[in-house]
Amino acid sequence: MEERTRILAFKNKPPTPVEPIPREFTNSLRHDKPVKQRRKIPQTSERTLDAPELIDDYYLNLLDWGSCNVLAIALANSVYLWDGTDGSTSELVTVDEENGPVTSVSWAADGGNIAVGLNNSEVQLWDSAANRLLRTLKGGHRLRVGSLAWNNYILTTGGMDGRIINNDVRVRSHIVETYRGHEQEVCGLKWSASGQQLASGGNDNVLRIWDRAMASSNSPTQWLHRLEEHTSAVKAIAWCPFQGNLLASGGGGTDRTIKFWNTHTGACLNSVDSGSQVCSLVWNKNERELLSSHGFAQNQLTLWKYPSMVKVAELTGHTSRVLFLAQSPDGCTVASAAADETLRFWNVFGVPEVCKPAPKADLEPFSNVCRIR
Repeated sequence: MEERTRILAFKNKPPTPVEPIPREFTNSLRHDKPVKQRRKIPQTSERTLDAPELIDDYYLNLLDWGSCNVLAIALANSVYLWDGTDGSTSELVTVDEENGPVTSVSWAADGGNIAVGLNNSEVQLWDSAANRLLRTLKGGHRLRVGSLAWNNYILTTGGMDGRIINNDVRVRSHIVETYRGHEQEVCGLKWSASGQQLASGGNDNVLRIWDRAMASSNSPTQWLHRLEEHTSAVKAIAWCPFQGNLLASGGGGTDRTIKFWNTHTGACLNSVDSGSQVCSLVWNKNERELLSSHGFAQNQLTLWKYPSMVKVAELTGHTSRVLFLAQSPDGCTVASAAADETLRFWNVFGVPEVCKPAPKADLEPFSNVCRIR
C-alpha cells in the first residue's frame, strides 16, 4: 500500500537544456530581413509525475484534461484528479474490484462533470466539485466501455462489444441511438467540433464516420463512411481545429501510419508512415501542427508540420509506449501517460498570442441529472 503515497508525486526535475550556440554568436548571424521568430520547443518534459498501476492497454482511454484545467487519470480501480492551477491532487473515486478496473474517462464540456467507463460495462457520471455520483448508465453494453465522447448532453459510449451508444444524460431512459458496425472493440471515439459527425475507430482496423442527420431512434443507424485503409487497430483519432471536415487517424503496431481524411467525401488525403505504433494524436490549436505518440522502439512524441508532415521535433523520455495524450485548455501543454507508469507534461505547442478566456460553463445539460436515480 505504500506505493499509493507516490501517486501523482513529482519525480526529479530534468536538467535545464544547455544552449548549443552562445547567444552572442547567433546575434551576428541575423538577416537584415525580419524573420518570423521560430518557436523554441523544449526537448525535455516540464514535469514528471508518478502514475502507479496505469494499465498498459492500447484499447483504453485513461487520460483527459477538462476545460476547468483539471486532468483526470485512471489508475487501476481509481480515478485521480490533478489540478493544473495549483498542482494539487485528489482521488475522485475508487470502484469495487468486481466492477473495475476503470477503462475510460472523459470530461463534459463544462469541465465539472466527468464520465467514468468501467470494466463491468457500466458508465458512472460524477460531479467532480461535489465529489458526488450523479447517476450510473447501465444496460447499453455487454462488455467493458473503453471509449467515451461528449456532444453537449449526449454521452457517446464505445464498448468491447463493438457497439456505440448515444446516451441522453438528462432522461431516465438514456439510450437514444445505437450505432452498429464495428465487429470488435471500439477503442477510438471523437465528435467533430460542430457535433454533426462522429468518428469511431475499432480493433477491426476500420475507421467509421457517422452523421447525426442519418440518426434513427428506431433502428441501428447506418454509417456515412466505412474506411478500411488501416491494417491495424484504429485508436488514435483527432479532428482538425482549423478545418471542420479534416480528420487524422493513426494505426496500431502493424500499420504505423497517420492518415488524413475528408470526412464529407471519405477521401484519404494523405498517409504517412510514422515508423511505429500510433497510440494518440493531438492537433495544435495555435499553429498548423499535429502531435503523435508512439510505442516501440523509441516511445516518443513526434511533432509534425501540417500539411507537409515534416518532423518538427521528437520528444523522448518515456521508457515504454506512450498510450495517452491530453491537451491543456489553453492549448499550450500536452500531458502524456505511458506504460512506464509516469505522467509527463510537455510545453510543446508554445504560448498563444492571445489567451482567450475559458468559455462559461454550460450547466444546462446536467440541470436535472441529480434528480435521476
